[in-house]
Amino acid sequence: MNIIIRQATIVDPKSPFHNQTVDVKINNGVFEKISTTLPKENGYQEIEIPNLHLSQGWFDSSVSLGEPGFEDRETIANGLQVAAKSGFTAIALQPNSFPVIDNQSQVHFVQQKANGSATNLYPIGALTKNSEGLDLAELYDMKNAGAIAFGDYNKSLSNANLLKIGLQYVQDFDGLVISFCQDEKIKGNGVVNEGIVSTRMGLKGIPNLAEELIVARNLFLLEYTGGKLHIPTISTAKSVDLIREAKAKGLQVTCSVAVHHLVLTDEKLDGFDSRYKVTPPLRTEIDRKALLNGILDNTIDCITSDHNPIDIEHKKMEFDMAKNGTIGLESAFGALLAVLPLEKVIEKLTAGKNVFNVTSSEIKEGNTVEISLFSVDNDWEFSKENILSKSKNSAFIGVKMKGKAIGIYNNTTLVVS
Repeated sequence: MNIIIRQATIVDPKSPFHNQTVDVKINNGVFEKISTTLPKENGYQEIEIPNLHLSQGWFDSSVSLGEPGFEDRETIANGLQVAAKSGFTAIALQPNSFPVIDNQSQVHFVQQKANGSATNLYPIGALTKNSEGLDLAELYDMKNAGAIAFGDYNKSLSNANLLKIGLQYVQDFDGLVISFCQDEKIKGNGVVNEGIVSTRMGLKGIPNLAEELIVARNLFLLEYTGGKLHIPTISTAKSVDLIREAKAKGLQVTCSVAVHHLVLTDEKLDGFDSRYKVTPPLRTEIDRKALLNGILDNTIDCITSDHNPIDIEHKKMEFDMAKNGTIGLESAFGALLAVLPLEKVIEKLTAGKNVFNVTSSEIKEGNTVEISLFSVDNDWEFSKENILSKSKNSAFIGVKMKGKAIGIYNNTTLVVS
């Protein structure tokens, strides 16, 4: 598709057009010309949207789509369309399907399902067979098939020796281990953050300690083994401190935070609404502010929506019994811009590519076009009508947003919402 995008503001510090409002001419997926004004041309579709901004394509490091096995929650085809309309040119797909993505044939399956989509899909392979935490999965085979990292989604590896072996093994092929951190014994039957709110509601709490103990353990293991470790969706102030100290030591550790932990707190739980039941649980305002500071000082490497569709039968039920998880692709950008500066939001929505060794393309003439389109000025409130996913379990309904994702141009395809 050949297009000319009119009067778009570029947000890309690596581009010579950063913070400039320009016309952008795209010929067969390549930046042909970028200039203050460009003439009309036959054969080019004109795109002109008020307050339009462009950045390098956003990457979401944690997306669950259900397929195969849970297509009633979400399919790969629709999930990628949701991602595109939400501004994401690439996603990392979690292995929590049925069967689990723990071998090369499953990697190939999800890749084939994504063929022809505007949004690129990068599979994460399970670290252990069937994500059961007992034996390492076929890591090298999955790496060769296209898996970009290895981890068991929202499952903490209790066997420290197995994680040690995994960290050592993947160094032979420059692999990345993802290790979710939560001590299951300390978590026990907890369903929300342990604190004033859980006490007031009479719900069993999950202390910050459950996360922080495993973060500390895993960082000790990384210091012993070397290699690369990614700690996903941290949620506490102490976790930020531990990772900051580890980075100061020179350890190759990266981490992410979910949008909902930057925007929401456990005060939302007062109505026993299971849309707010997530893993890890929503924490306190103190933790939320510490996470925002971790973003601002770059202790936290990237932000994820941690998009996790859950069907209504498993979500709309009494709080103790409901499954954990919220969808988040549609609301990610608007929610973030309400709590962080624009350039920091864009930086953290694109930085995951560096963490997961995914190629990126700067906004320069001659480069391949992989861009996200968005506006920044409009204030609005997220509602059910804004949900594009098959599942409707959004924790962001009623949340004030600033700015809006408009779509993407990627793989020679324009998608706008």
